[in-house]
Amino acid sequence: MKKKKRMTVKRAAAYISLLFCTFVSLFPIYWMITFSLKDNREIFGENIIGLPKHWLWENYQAALTVGSMGQYFMNSVIVTGMTVLLTVIFALMASYALNRLIWKGQKKVNNLFMLGLTIPIHAAILPVFIILKNLHLTNSYLALIIPYVAFALAMAIMISTSFLQSIPVELEEAACIDGCNVYGIFFRIICPLMKPALSTIAIFTYLQAWNELMFAVIFNSDSKYRTLAVGIQTLAGEYTTDWGPLGAALTIATVPTLLVYCFMSGKIQNSLIAGAIKG
Repeated sequence: MKKKKRMTVKRAAAYISLLFCTFVSLFPIYWMITFSLKDNREIFGENIIGLPKHWLWENYQAALTVGSMGQYFMNSVIVTGMTVLLTVIFALMASYALNRLIWKGQKKVNNLFMLGLTIPIHAAILPVFIILKNLHLTNSYLALIIPYVAFALAMAIMISTSFLQSIPVELEEAACIDGCNVYGIFFRIICPLMKPALSTIAIFTYLQAWNELMFAVIFNSDSKYRTLAVGIQTLAGEYTTDWGPLGAALTIATVPTLLVYCFMSGKIQNSLIAGAIKG
């Protein structure tokens, strides 16, 4: 009986702690959504935490039209989508060449890629800006896509390499005996087996590109190419700010990230577990 009581108390304590952690995690999302549907008076005193007294859906209309969040959202989709696509393609090709093919300078090139993990992305702002300016690439989508892909490759190659090492070499040898060349082995055997790693790379790259601010501010001064992270800043006035539309813009920027995590978080866990098992 005593053991059962102890187990019950432990379970109750565990459930309470889990509920508390869930509340702490979900409350900021709740507050942001309700914040986006209020006016300044409710936000600053009348109704800080509670549900809105008047549901101001026009805050979203103001964010999308007056604040141009619709255009900035599409810019973020273009930049992030191209960054994810190119990073996945280059990481797969590089990891296969660095781990399965034998060629001179293989280890040195691999070390060069891994060196990218030690360089903070914002430490390279000045040299990257000078290069982009000399190539006349500032104020364009490429001004963000190229640096994002370059700085995401090191982590992407490390993830795909750890997963690739769990794929038996015998599969490639059997395909080679059947007459399949290097490109056939890569596209028909390796790529389909690497799908869990692809989702992991895609999510990490997405989070990095979607939320990045410094590069987006410095490399693109033209409002035509602004991303969401930069556009949200423009909603804050110098003297007065209508905080409802600003909260709506924050919600618009956050919802895609929540959806991506909800639908693909399981694939990340599976790929990390599979990549940790070799042989």
